[in-house]
Amino acid sequence: MTPTRAMTKKPATLAAKAATPVRAAAARKRAAGPSTPAVKSSPAKKALAAKDKVSAHPAKTPPPQTAGQAQTAADAAAKPAKQKLVRDSFTIPRAEYAVLGALKERSVRLAKPAKKSEVLRAAIKLLSAQTDAALLAALAAVPSIKTGRPKKAK
Repeated sequence: MTPTRAMTKKPATLAAKAATPVRAAAARKRAAGPSTPAVKSSPAKKALAAKDKVSAHPAKTPPPQTAGQAQTAADAAAKPAKQKLVRDSFTIPRAEYAVLGALKERSVRLAKPAKKSEVLRAAIKLLSAQTDAALLAALAAVPSIKTGRPKKAK
């Protein structure tokens, strides 16, 4: 039989661990036993004891806020709630994908680098602001393509 890790520890090491303040306090609590006597009580006494426990601890009042803390709290309240994100994939012609890359490079030249998703979201915002006629014209300018993954080139 091979010795386990617990078997190979030296007694001095185990004693040193037990001597830490946290463990010593825990050992004292165990040795002292329960803090309240185990006396059978009626439901009324239990309710009274529970009420006393609640009233024994006064309600904590928050410390007064400084002007800087109040401003930070106002900023946190003004922040929009975190939006749930959706992961999706789509098929796009290579030429239009190249235009997407060109728009990204253009945003870098304008000192506002953007990700592909940001460019697409900006386009969605622009399209949603268009009138119905303008939206239909934009959709008519985009040819329909077969959905799904493209076949691998040989």
